[in-house]
Formats: sequence, structure tokens, C-alpha cells
Amino acid sequence: MDFNVKKLATGAGLLFTRAVQFTEEKLGQAEKTELDAHYENLMSRADCTKNWTEKIYRQTEVLLQPNPIDHSGARIEEFVYEKLDRKAPSRVTNGELLGHYMQDAANEFGPDTPYGSTLIKVGECEQRLGAAQREFLHTSAISFLTPLRNFLEGDWRTITKERRLLENLRLDLDAAKSRLKKAKAAEAKAAVAPDFQETRPRNYVLSASASALWSEEVEKTEHELRVAQTEFDRQAEVTRLLLEGISSTHVNHLRCLHEFVEAQAIYYKQCHFHMQELQKELGRLPNAFALNSSGTIATADLISEGFNSSVEMDTLKIEEVQAPAAGTRKAKVLYDYDAADSSELFLVADEIITVYTVPGMDSDWLVGEKGDQKGKVPVTYLELLS
Repeated sequence: MDFNVKKLATGAGLLFTRAVQFTEEKLGQAEKTELDAHYENLMSRADCTKNWTEKIYRQTEVLLQPNPIDHSGARIEEFVYEKLDRKAPSRVTNGELLGHYMQDAANEFGPDTPYGSTLIKVGECEQRLGAAQREFLHTSAISFLTPLRNFLEGDWRTITKERRLLENLRLDLDAAKSRLKKAKAAEAKAAVAPDFQETRPRNYVLSASASALWSEEVEKTEHELRVAQTEFDRQAEVTRLLLEGISSTHVNHLRCLHEFVEAQAIYYKQCHFHMQELQKELGRLPNAFALNSSGTIATADLISEGFNSSVEMDTLKIEEVQAPAAGTRKAKVLYDYDAADSSELFLVADEIITVYTVPGMDSDWLVGEKGDQKGKVPVTYLELLS
């Protein structure tokens, strides 16, 4: 019990000394040990790394789980399973859920109806998109989010702890320097002994005794200063090594960033492929394309009664195609398009061309004309004007 009380008193005294030193530094009444420029740069770099890593981590979470409610629920669920040392179950994505709804609706409306059959095709595509998204989320969490979180919750906490310890030791060192300075000043004052002829012998003896006491105090304070300096230097070296490790953190995060980009590229490539396949499947369904309210081009308005003609696209010679007397439309080009061969028309975004269809042509293509040039153009690159 006595030991605990003594330890508590020592700790309280140490905290008080640090508080006094800190206050005097803020008031300009005490000197402060300044760290070298290299160390200051390391600390600034570490703080910058922590701040931006935290922002990137939070925003990536929002990107992968944009719904705040779902995001909070997912984090709570992950936290519970983590505490139970169990793997969280795979969550159904919004795309997969939408696909299920569409297929259920198709069964209600009738899978043989145009709307029902289209719902089935779109629902299957949405499920594939949802599965691709789930794989992307899983890969991104492992390869990108986890390393960033490990840095914030592991390495950075260690760095913060060691920096706080270094600051405390720095306060102890400066407090010891201050005490030594005061002790030396008192020793010098006590060393000026009064003249024995002009003072009483008793005062002379007391002055000599005080000088001896202050000499002992100086020796004690010098020892404390050496100990404080040693502890400070050792802690400064430990903290410096941790701060220099930020360079390795940057290299690790760079590798993780490459993996995240690769995962994104694969995900969007899969989505693009699934959507292209869906467009092809819808093009084979009756009334697959219709003029929507935004004015997007639709082949239903352009396909003539000879849609089911036996003429095949690969035998159709574009240069022999003649524009029909009626049924041509003006269309705006949405994107640049490089012609794959001489049968296709080179397109430049925002230009206006004339389009029409011919019997036997694939529903994904139209015949386009601009000036004396003629060729096939993809439907998805156009917007109907008139």
C-alpha cells in the first residue's frame, strides 16, 4: 500500500512538472528543445499521410457502399461477426435483388408476353451485374480497404503513442535543464561568502553550509539531466525509425492502389460485356427498341416491313443500297466512331447524319449518309432528331 501511494505521488509530481514546463513554454518563460529539420519533415509527412489515407479510406467506403443506411448496417454486422471471430455472410447486392424482382414480375405478367420476356432478359443481366459487383466489392475490401484500415488502426496508433511519449520525455528533459539552470544560479550566489571580518561567525558557517547543499543539488540535477537526455535520445531514435517507415507505407499503398484499379477495370469490363450482350438479346426480341421520351433512336420506327427478309447482312453491299423515298430520319452522333472496314461510316460526335434501315439488316445497325459518304452505323451511337 505504501508502495502504491509513493508511486502515485511520484506520478502526480511528474505530471505537475510537465504541466508547469508546458505552461511556461507557452508563456515564453522557458526554453524548449527543438527537434532537427529532418525530424520535423518526417512528422509533417506522416501527418499528411494519415489525413489523406483517412479521407481516401472513408470515401472509398462511400463509393463501394453509397447508401448510408446500408453502409452503417454493413459495418455493424461486420463488427459483430469480427468480435465473434466468424466470417460475415455474403450480402446480396442491389443489382441481384433487382434482377429477382424483375423475374418475379415477369412470371406474374406472363413470361411469353413482350414485356415479360424482356423483364426476364433484363433481370438475368442485372443478376450478372450484381454478382460482378459483389466480387468487385470483395476484392476491393481485401486488396485496398483492409491495408488502409490496418495502417490507420495499427501503424498510426503506434506512431501516435511513441510521439506522445517523446513529447513527455522532451518536457522532462527541458524541465531538468531548467532545474539545473536555477540550481547553478543558486550555487553561484551561495558561493559568494560574506566577509568573515564584517559578519558574525555563525552567518559565515551558514553560508558555507548552503553552498555545499547547492553543490550537491547541482550534481543531482546534472545526473537527472543526463538520464533525461539519454531517454529522450533513445525515444527520438525509435520515433524517427517509425516515421521513416512511412515510405514503406507509401510503397505498400501504391501496390494496393494498382490492385484496386485492376479490380475496377475488370468490373467495368464485365459490366460493359453484360450490357452489350443484353442489347443484342433485346434486339432479337419484337419491339426491342422503341422511341423513348428522351428522343433516343429506336429501330422500331425505322424497320420496314421487309425486316424478316432472307437477305443476309454479309451479302449486303452498302454502295448498292438506295435511300428509300420515305422513312429516312436525321440523327445526331453521340460519340466518335472509327469505321472497322469500308462498309462502315466514320462518325464524329455531334455531327448530323441521315439514317435509314434496309430489309435484312441487323437491328443493331442502320445505314447512314453524310454528303457523298455512305456506310453502316451502330444504333447505340445515335440520337434521333426528326
